[in-house]
Amino acid sequence: MAKKEIPKKSKEEVEELIKKLAEQMPPEKIGLVLRDVHGIPRAKLITKKITKIIKVSEPSDLSNLIKRANQLKKHLEKNKMDKVAERGLHITEAKIIKLSKYYKKEKVLPQNWKLYKFKA
Repeated sequence: MAKKEIPKKSKEEVEELIKKLAEQMPPEKIGLVLRDVHGIPRAKLITKKITKIIKVSEPSDLSNLIKRANQLKKHLEKNKMDKVAERGLHITEAKIIKLSKYYKKEKVLPQNWKLYKFKA
């Protein structure tokens, strides 16, 4: 069984490809597209991390938690007696608070960042 050849791309070509893909999709999907479509197993091996190249303003895990909290709030407006969803909202908000404290400490987020400043 012959090994599949990985196309050789320069560091500059990979960075340009990442910047082009960043206009259309989040960083998590860029790595999958590079692997599946372009045959680049890991961008980090050729160049820097994807998030360092495109300089993401808000971490994706935090924005995903904010989206989930907003969806739960919308659900709770319609279903006021749903206690399971209410507990899920409390847990999600606790995760957002904990993660935002970490990102403020690491100086990824500004110190004046508030929980619901951004609506997802």
